[in-house]
Amino acid sequence: MKKVLSVLLCVALLVGTIAVLAACGGNEEEAVAKIAVVTDVGQLMDKGFNQGTYEGAVAYGEAHNIGVKYYQPANGADASDNDRIDAMKQAINNGAEIIVAPGFLQATAMETVAKENPEVKFVFVDGWALGLDNVTAIVYKEQESGYLAGYAAVMDGYTKLGFTGGGGGENPAVNRFGYGFIQGAEAAAAEKGVQVEMKYSFKYGETFSASTELQTQIAGWYADGTEVVFACGGSMFQSVKSAAGEYPDAKIIGVDVDQSGESEKVITSAVKGLSASVEKVLGQFFDGKWDAELKNVAQNLGAADDATGLPTAAESWRLTTFTVEQYNELFAKIKDGTVVPKDEVPADVTAGWTNVTVSLEK
Repeated sequence: MKKVLSVLLCVALLVGTIAVLAACGGNEEEAVAKIAVVTDVGQLMDKGFNQGTYEGAVAYGEAHNIGVKYYQPANGADASDNDRIDAMKQAINNGAEIIVAPGFLQATAMETVAKENPEVKFVFVDGWALGLDNVTAIVYKEQESGYLAGYAAVMDGYTKLGFTGGGGGENPAVNRFGYGFIQGAEAAAAEKGVQVEMKYSFKYGETFSASTELQTQIAGWYADGTEVVFACGGSMFQSVKSAAGEYPDAKIIGVDVDQSGESEKVITSAVKGLSASVEKVLGQFFDGKWDAELKNVAQNLGAADDATGLPTAAESWRLTTFTVEQYNELFAKIKDGTVVPKDEVPADVTAGWTNVTVSLEK
């Protein structure tokens, strides 16, 4: 009877709390969530950065019987540094030994809390080294995924592209995605001997959130002849999806994770190995390798680490003339360094192109 009650209690805890536990044990110590995920702006299951990070933590926790819990800072898209600080402190008070936090907006809060809690470890996903021994960072070569997406789109026959980015033009990762997208389109256009037009904007992406204003803008792009839009910014995808729904031939390129399941209009996604890289770092931590491999460093992951690219599963690949085999050939060249997309984003992304005309909308 006691065993049955214990099982029922575990089920109740799983349903009634935001903790995700890999297994239900019989004592309180096993129920402590040693891994905490503090989300960036947007919702947890945003089909993007938060979700990819969280799924990596959950996958590691389930595989190693370690509790995982997520914390969403108060005030949603308007969360302040104090809101993020409060979320991190709550995680520590609840027993977290390592906090995984995605997004560059986490920097101030993470530095503050990490200094106050040197015994707790922090993983700054899409961030940078903060000069603290209890902080490690994961950064990605987003320009590689962006390049592959731009190249694939043009090789598939699209010559009127759009890019809408989050962060208001201040997010380094999004900027690298966008710059890589132009580079890939330029390379493919030169190879095919065609001219490409690209609308490029951060106008309604400051908070990475969906909005009627963004939907109206992107619907206008489609109405004006844009064939495919790279939606680069969390929940912004929903606005692009709604806009595309108004036009039968409109297409979308997703970001961060494979977003093909979100809409039949998604032809590919510029992905990062969020889940795999989070699992990798958690493994290094729990294997006792923090001091040797992680403290105060930033791991810059790309194609060479299988951390950037496009999804190639049959259900995800909706490009019609550019094949998986052709993609794999290009990916191999990026992986071995034969093709190196530039990562330094210039102040003026509209200049310097021969086969692509970039129209910036501010």
